[in-house]
Amino acid sequence: MSHSPNLESLFDPKGVVVVGASSHPGKFGFVALHNILDSGFDGPVYATNKERISLLGITTVKELNEIPEGIVDFAMICVPSHAVPETLIEAAKIGVKAAFIVSGGYSEMGKDGERAEMELLNLSNELGIAISGPNGQGFVSTPSKLCSQIVAPFPPEGKIAIASQSGNLLSSFMNLSRHYGIGISRGISIGNQSCLRASDYVRYFSEDPETQVIVLYLEGIPDGRDLFQAIKHTTKTKPVIVIRGGSSPEGAKAAASHTGSLASDYRIFRGMLNQAGAFLADGPQTAYEWAASFVSQPIPAGENTIILTTAGGWGVLTADAVAQSSLDLVDLDKDLTDQIDQILPPRWSRSNPIDIAGGETRETIPQMIDLILSHSSVDALIFLGLGIQGNVARLYSESKYFDSGMERIMNFHNSQEQRYASELIDGSEKWGKPVLVASELAGSDPSNSGIEALRERKWLCHTSGSRAVASLENLCAYARYIETG
Repeated sequence: MSHSPNLESLFDPKGVVVVGASSHPGKFGFVALHNILDSGFDGPVYATNKERISLLGITTVKELNEIPEGIVDFAMICVPSHAVPETLIEAAKIGVKAAFIVSGGYSEMGKDGERAEMELLNLSNELGIAISGPNGQGFVSTPSKLCSQIVAPFPPEGKIAIASQSGNLLSSFMNLSRHYGIGISRGISIGNQSCLRASDYVRYFSEDPETQVIVLYLEGIPDGRDLFQAIKHTTKTKPVIVIRGGSSPEGAKAAASHTGSLASDYRIFRGMLNQAGAFLADGPQTAYEWAASFVSQPIPAGENTIILTTAGGWGVLTADAVAQSSLDLVDLDKDLTDQIDQILPPRWSRSNPIDIAGGETRETIPQMIDLILSHSSVDALIFLGLGIQGNVARLYSESKYFDSGMERIMNFHNSQEQRYASELIDGSEKWGKPVLVASELAGSDPSNSGIEALRERKWLCHTSGSRAVASLENLCAYARYIETG
């Protein structure tokens, strides 16, 4: 990755040193070392501590020069800001090529902090060290089993890369990845961007084989044109989703005190993203759902959408959402209607949305999924109703009257839910068409057997039909974008 070769030492280092390790479980220097060791990083791990204590199974060193040259190429720096410059100079002497600076006290604190950041930039250029931060919470790199951050959690491995100007918003993404089961490749809290900026991470992720989609959270844009060029180049091959903080005067004021960022005009920013082919999300939940859809769903051939629902109200609301989108709630061809008549009882809706209206048997839903996806007029399917039988199973399992008869039906309901989930995913893969699933149970009862079966296959269940529609609309928009070049 020629644009910034030292980012390999950040995300895939040979060895790691934590500078400023502590024996106190509440200190950053303890948490960072714990997370690196506990996440399973298999390279050498060192830590510095003035007392040369034994900590988490390793013996710390007092000074960096006690570490043999060429063993570690990444430093996680957890010392006060005034000690950072000397630390970087000593780190360079032993072969460190990348560093993450946790310390605050930089541009978010005013003019003195801005001068300190300028010193970091000069040192980065002079020493040849890629410096991430300062004023950040760290990063994760799941392909390297590396969790180098001062917070939790460590997310499951996946294909979503995140660069966030807020450490806590990065944590939000990681929490969502644990909840939904669709994981992260790299995720970094970029802090004040004194040296490495959002555009550098976008370029790195654009070439990263472990990444399929990129999410950014930004408050300030110090290099607007460079960021635009990086995003525009990347969207030719990978979707980019952006959340913008500081879009209001009140938010801009908060951003200035948070990371020292000066927010640019929101309308100009939104226009820039449109021109670059990126997607603007309103928050982490939306951005995560869009990203998870991009990594799990095929790109659709068109906008022709069918809604298959086991209850009318869900279908009506989702149809309303489709009507307000660029998707097409396609009319049912006569041959498709005739084939559905062979599967469903006469009371079915006879239109799109296809409302099964309680007419399903053991085989109905699997047959309907394959029939709809196989039809040439259909580009995508939205399925509503996963989890209903699993809900009944849970009711029986919690009943004070639970007996062997209830247990038999409970097991049947759970097995049916697992089957439906498999049929939805397998159908999408067989026919190469998006299948988006929505149920409030994705949030209210993620242990439901249907929801759990999707999660085990790393397939997203949206919490509402309208959210599924938004994700599908983005899939279609991206298909048009890459087709037109």
